[in-house]
Amino acid sequence: MAAGAAAAVANAIRAAGVTVRLKPEEFARILARATDPLVVTAPGGRFFGKNYQYLMSYKGLAFYCEADEPLQLPAGAELVHAGSIWMPG
Repeated sequence: MAAGAAAAVANAIRAAGVTVRLKPEEFARILARATDPLVVTAPGGRFFGKNYQYLMSYKGLAFYCEADEPLQLPAGAELVHAGSIWMPG
């Protein structure tokens, strides 16, 4: 049973590729560098309250963050509102 679970996690990681988790301040810095960024947003949080999730690609890497408050996104950012963002591990 444990081997099957480990294989499922490994497959999920391969499917998701490389994702870098950042604090909101760092995410905002990367976002400011991007030209015409595409940002996926989703509501987050489970038992202890609500948060905001953000995902974007920059120079071939995916950057992800969770924030307690909505982030200020650049005026030129293209937004995709998703029901959720799933992150492995």
